[in-house]
Amino acid sequence: MAITDAKIKAAKSTDKEQTLNDGEGLYLVISPNGRKWWRFRYQMNGKRTMLSLGTYPYITLQEARIKRGELKSQIAKGIDPSRKRKEDQRKSGATEAFEAISREWFGKQVSGWSERHAKTTMERMEKNIFPFIGNRPISELGVQDMLSVTQRCEKRGAVETARRIRQIMSQVFRYAVAAGRAERDPAADIKGTIPSARKVKHFPSITDPKKIGPLLRAIDEFSGTLVVHCALRIAPLVFVRPGELRAAEWSEIDFDSCEWRIPEEKMKGGAVHIVPLSCQAIDILKEVYQLTGPYGYIFPSIRTTTRPMSENTINVSLRRIGYDKTEMTGHGFRSMASTLLNEHGWNKDAIERQLAHTPKDKVRASYNYAEHLPERRKMMQAWADYLDSLKFGRKVVPLLIEKTR
Repeated sequence: MAITDAKIKAAKSTDKEQTLNDGEGLYLVISPNGRKWWRFRYQMNGKRTMLSLGTYPYITLQEARIKRGELKSQIAKGIDPSRKRKEDQRKSGATEAFEAISREWFGKQVSGWSERHAKTTMERMEKNIFPFIGNRPISELGVQDMLSVTQRCEKRGAVETARRIRQIMSQVFRYAVAAGRAERDPAADIKGTIPSARKVKHFPSITDPKKIGPLLRAIDEFSGTLVVHCALRIAPLVFVRPGELRAAEWSEIDFDSCEWRIPEEKMKGGAVHIVPLSCQAIDILKEVYQLTGPYGYIFPSIRTTTRPMSENTINVSLRRIGYDKTEMTGHGFRSMASTLLNEHGWNKDAIERQLAHTPKDKVRASYNYAEHLPERRKMMQAWADYLDSLKFGRKVVPLLIEKTR
């Protein structure tokens, strides 16, 4: 009995693979994960062969039947559809190569991505995938090919990159399968072969209040340029990532609302980030404004104002004031703030949001960048006051004094 669209839509996945038969060799396979695949089975010269026709609903019931008719016509003329498909793929050459299909997939997805995500995805493909399997026909690639690509990354210690490129390859294969240009997704079969746990990289940081005071005083006595001196002084007050600090621009600063809004394309998590500015941070910005404002980078390179200062500037400056790489880094100001704010009982969610740690739900992150903002404003001012009390050696200001419950 022929199947109908209503019957296909009503079919539910179970723990076993199901088959809906439309007759004349055409049938629909429903996998346990709910995906629905069109298949055509035929016999020629005593050999039974199965061809993939794509996935439902990408390939509709009507389109699958038209394809069945075309294949049956080939068989009637003595043409083996499977052999013809392979010959057509060989003749088309690069159009069926993994790289060509990947770029085709990329072109259909990119309009819905941020510029940052699109750039990162293409760079990952060009550096880690295309040089090794890019010119191979996608229909010929299998599990071992997927493993060879990811294992190259693992061997150099880039486990997270290996995980990302497996995901990219899997998405490309799913796109190809849906279009009937590949039989299956071999990248899905290697998911469990890549370590899932990421090794957390701990940056050297000073978190002992007795040692923070001397560090802040050493920063105050720094004898370098005004731009670098101001960057060093504001780093512990805002505790953003070093790359976000060095790339800060005056257009992102609102002196009236005492806010620094970092646009999504500059953020690791791809969402706007608000940094409430304490009175101390505003004073430092007003000081450097006299030299580098009101346009362009707040902390430009010493060689040209069209580029931000070097990514090594903060760390090199810390070395100059006597702190080696095992004691303190520019990134360490984040650990300093996180550790002490948590120890003093501030809202963990407010701290995480201020650190711009991306939640698993990235859509939620992109719309809730102002989450906990009133408490974060109070927290940032309390943090600045606390640091001042450590720096000047006076009675330590309790970090809980401004907390809202």
